[in-house]
Amino acid sequence: METIQPFNPENSLDGARKYLETMSLQLSGKKEPVAMIEEVMIPQENHQIPVRIYRPDGKNIQQSSAIIYIHGGWFIAGGFETHDAVVRKLANQTGSVVFFIDYRLAPEYPFPAGLNDCINGIKWITENAESLGIDSDKIGIIGDSAGAALSTAVSTRLGRQFKFQVLIYPAADNQLSSKSWKTYENGPVLNRQGGIEAWDWYLPEAEKDNPLAIPVLIRDFKDTPPTLMILAEHDPLLDDGKLLSENMKNAGVELKTSLYKDMVHGFMHMGELLEEVQSAVNEMADFAHQNLKSDE
Repeated sequence: METIQPFNPENSLDGARKYLETMSLQLSGKKEPVAMIEEVMIPQENHQIPVRIYRPDGKNIQQSSAIIYIHGGWFIAGGFETHDAVVRKLANQTGSVVFFIDYRLAPEYPFPAGLNDCINGIKWITENAESLGIDSDKIGIIGDSAGAALSTAVSTRLGRQFKFQVLIYPAADNQLSSKSWKTYENGPVLNRQGGIEAWDWYLPEAEKDNPLAIPVLIRDFKDTPPTLMILAEHDPLLDDGKLLSENMKNAGVELKTSLYKDMVHGFMHMGELLEEVQSAVNEMADFAHQNLKSDE
């Protein structure tokens, strides 16, 4: 991890964005082929939402199941290329069409811009399900890190549209004061100072207590679908993920939590080095298949 250095960062924001790009490029490994990748732009009033559509290898099924993928990057970084390798794996392993929503990032577009893009993108996908070749009754949602925080919020609004949800090491709290944050405040991958900056860029003062931005504050999970939470042992976000997990369980969400031993935050980007990446993809695919079949 220490050898990964962003090239010539202009400032801490540029450094954070380049770090994720560099880590993904160097550690993701060989990318699996998929049948087709398409990109569409969803028109909004004053902007467009880019969406990349991954169709799995060997499948040409109309009325396919679908997965919405919401990427991580502290709400300030990440996009199509940083998560390309893992999304390809998920498409092939699940046999589902994956829709990757490239939502607007802070600080240029603070909360709730990114959340609104996710919600509006998903509404467009479900409204156009037939022409997109998917079954609107067979959709799940997966998010990692900041994307898992966004997914949690999306599910409180649109949860009835999803058969399942997967949250991968969620960025669930803006306080950064847990025991695991104290243990891993200097990394690996994340550090506390970078987290403080990211939340400051993302959250306007007026939104500091908004549960849709800070998942540990959510109390009403009534429409949240069956959820798989994947946590990493050596991750500063571990305790925040455990707290979110407890809150969901107490609210009656059907929940499975998997702790990946010896793993660090962002391990899903490290397929070149870690067998656990494929293990996690397999676990997510099994969870997807169970919940997509549950109403057949």
